Amino acid sequence: MLQAGIVGLPNVGKSTLFNAVTKTRKAQAANYPFCTIDPNVGMVTVPDPRLETLSNMTNSEKTIPTLIEFVDIAGLVKGASEGAGLGNQFLANIREVNAIVQVVRCFDNDDIIHELGSVDPIRDIEIINSELILADITTMEKRLSSREKKVRSGDKEAKAEVELINKLLPHLNEGKPAILLELSDDERNLLKTFQLLSDKKSIFACNVNEDELADAINNPDAHPYVSKVREYVADQHDAEAIVISARIEEELIDVEDEEAKEFLEALGVKDSGVSDLIRAVYHLLGLRTYITTGVKETRAWTIPAGAKAPQAAGVIHTDFERGFIAAEIVHYDDLMECGSKAKAREQGKLRIEGKEYIVKDGDVVEFRFNV
Repeated sequence: MLQAGIVGLPNVGKSTLFNAVTKTRKAQAANYPFCTIDPNVGMVTVPDPRLETLSNMTNSEKTIPTLIEFVDIAGLVKGASEGAGLGNQFLANIREVNAIVQVVRCFDNDDIIHELGSVDPIRDIEIINSELILADITTMEKRLSSREKKVRSGDKEAKAEVELINKLLPHLNEGKPAILLELSDDERNLLKTFQLLSDKKSIFACNVNEDELADAINNPDAHPYVSKVREYVADQHDAEAIVISARIEEELIDVEDEEAKEFLEALGVKDSGVSDLIRAVYHLLGLRTYITTGVKETRAWTIPAGAKAPQAAGVIHTDFERGFIAAEIVHYDDLMECGSKAKAREQGKLRIEGKEYIVKDGDVVEFRFNV
């Protein structure tokens, strides 16, 4: 299963956010650096209101959402690439995840210690990204040295690596993450084999005070910290920033859904920032959802973006892929507009698709197969 790692400086709310997204209290959240040492791992339900609607439409006995995995990683400090703090362990843990959720402190609170003595979200982002880039530079310099020897012996694969590294190192030395380097498809595929830290997709979680959540979500450009983060990460990282209040979310862990909804509405927000974050991370990981629905169950199934119908069928069972004949498909939006599968069929919205059909997020599917 693909994983998203929650990272950030000490005391920015990483463990609190982890507890919120996993709806557990597995991660210790304390007001001192490195209260997280070994990474916490938790399964996270991907919020999807489409499931409840479809479940009610087909009178399903149960509803099953899809899941992703989050990892709470120890806080990083300046100099981590040289072993400071828990640097080596931190970097090794990041290398194992597929995407990064960088928690950025966007709140003032004199009772919560900041590692550097003041709140400056852009500085914090630059520290973390600099450490990832510096670690990548060290990795690439070592790799370059070993591959140059093979090039001299006529190794073609080593030659391709050396050419790529020589293109990559100047880019990294300018303080730019590997993911932003313009490359051909072949070069990009080769780069993935290097498992570089700065080549991982990232999303930024702006952690705000409880009493600022509504204003920060409804008008993020007016928040002094959030507005800076949004502009900076879009320009420097081609990334998205999501507003959350980890403390509020943690308080809602043991609260029933309806009560939590009423609480959030009283704060002036329709949905949880964490729900938005989970959905954004799911898509960041390159994952999409198709849905099956019937009397027995309504269920969300996870597929990689671009998956064709037989591959999507194989997620349910390998026999479905092996014996795939066709897929009966209507998109959720079309189904809601028509009101039922029968009417969707009448209006030509429900289609029979073959092996080359690329399944889209929100497709409601019934497979035909023979084994």
